[in-house]
Amino acid sequence: MEKVNSLLENESKVKSWIIIISILIPVVVAILLFMPSKINVGAEWVYFLPHLNAVINSAASVALIIALIFVKQKKYAYHGATMSVAMALGAIFLVSYVIYHGSAESTSFGGEGWIRSVYYFLLITHIVFAAVALFPILFAYYYGYTDQRAKHRKVVKFAYPIWLYVSVTGVIVYLMISPYYIQ
Repeated sequence: MEKVNSLLENESKVKSWIIIISILIPVVVAILLFMPSKINVGAEWVYFLPHLNAVINSAASVALIIALIFVKQKKYAYHGATMSVAMALGAIFLVSYVIYHGSAESTSFGGEGWIRSVYYFLLITHIVFAAVALFPILFAYYYGYTDQRAKHRKVVKFAYPIWLYVSVTGVIVYLMISPYYIQ
């Protein structure tokens, strides 16, 4: 009985951390995006980060699609490994994204006409889904990692399409705004 109580207590702590992280990260990102002055990192290298972020997002998108193929083939070990790669890429992306937006001014989209509406639709939906994505993604990963398959399947129905949408639209938004980046 003591072991069961210990496991339940540990799971409760993990869930609490998932909730805290899922709230804290979007708040920190919002603060960085809207702070009146940026952090001076003393180097121009930060202007390379959007390009790196697009590569990371592309790789994460590929990992997510491969993971889906593996799970459909019931290759659960490969699925788990590929999802771990996607999680690691997501973490690296997040660090790079925070560094860039904490130290560089935002770039304005210069497109005109109908493409401007498409860009802002993609950008706004990307931002909204990115802000809420972490919560179901972290729970899905935790349930998969701890082999709680029924809970994992329930959460993945929401987490996977949101994560894939955010990854793919991140690349599309980058491709649309990249001509307007300061060189």
